[in-house]
This record gives sequence, C-alpha cells and structure tokens, in this order.
Amino acid sequence: MFLDIDELCNNRTFVCYNYFMNFDFSNLGTPEMIIMAAVGLALMFFGYRIKKVAFFLIWFILGYNLMTFLMPTINNLVPDVAGNNLYQILLPIAGGLLLALMGFSIEKLCVGGICFALIMVITVRYFGTEMQTLAIGGVVGVLAAGAAVMLMKPATIVATAVAGSYAITLAILALFPDINEEIHYFPILGGLSVLGSVFQFLTTKRID
Repeated sequence: MFLDIDELCNNRTFVCYNYFMNFDFSNLGTPEMIIMAAVGLALMFFGYRIKKVAFFLIWFILGYNLMTFLMPTINNLVPDVAGNNLYQILLPIAGGLLLALMGFSIEKLCVGGICFALIMVITVRYFGTEMQTLAIGGVVGVLAAGAAVMLMKPATIVATAVAGSYAITLAILALFPDINEEIHYFPILGGLSVLGSVFQFLTTKRID
C-alpha cells in the first residue's frame, strides 16, 4: 500500500494531501468511526458539563486532524515515515495527545484556541489550502477566538457542540459513503451544531 503512496505522491504535495485526507477518515474501520461518533455525541450534548474532559477530547481531535494535514510534508521530508504503517498511525495520535495535554489545562486559552483551530480545520478540509483561503480563515478564527474569551460559557457550549458535531459528521460521512460530502457536509455539521448548542443551553441554565 505505501509503495503505491510513494509513487502517487512523487513529490506532489497536493495529490498526497488528498490521499491522506481520504485515508484518514474514509478508510478507518467501522469500530473507530463508531468511537469517534460516540465521543462526538458526548461533546455535542454534554460538553459544558464535562468541559475539562471535553477540552482534552477536542484538542486531541484537532491535534489528530492537524497532524494528518502535515503528514504529506513529513512523508516527503522523511521517506522512512512514508513507508512505515506504524508511523502513519502513531504520528497523528501523538499530535493529538500533545495538543490535548498542552491545551486543556488553561481554560481561556483553551476556548479561544479551540474556536480558532476548529475554523482553520474546517477551512482547510472544505475550502482548501490556498493562501487567500487560509488568510480569510485565520481572520475569522482570530475574531471567533476573541469573542470566545469574552463570552466564556456560551463560547464553551458552542465550541464543544461544534467540535462534537464535527466528529459526528466525519463519522457519518465515513460510515455512509453514499452521502455526498460536497452537498451534505455543512448541512449536517450546522444542524448538529445547532441541536447540540440548544440542548446544552437549555440543560445548563443553573450551572456556572
């Protein structure tokens, strides 16, 4: 499999990026996707109640995904990594754990960082990696992060709801490949985010 990847990449980062984007989600087994969906449900409906755990899980998901975006570059720079299945599995997990351990302990930084990172992950995944696109995503991410720090409780609820919805959306698209991602990605993500946010606001009225 990885010999084919080396031939496919052939120093073409864009092609390799698309391969690993598909590999990361659509080629994961059903048990892994079910686990991702279960974690997403916990974040979406109970993120504020379990915010310390939620922060750890969100940072892990973001770190895992961000590391997969870097894998094509790493594979080009270190051919031994590209040809080793164990590295392909462990490096994204290590990236997730590292970001989770760094992020979850500082609440304001965590909430702001989650909002920024979520916007950048969705921007890269759905709109691409062109500089103009990344710049727009970065500006939106900074504004969202600033608003999140000023409005901690609602920002935490929305951030955990969106992060959980993101994980569930990826799981749904992987488990049901007949669903057209280009058409249904944002409707599913948006609908679940609203549902999770409303549920959390209604059930945490008396919780500071």
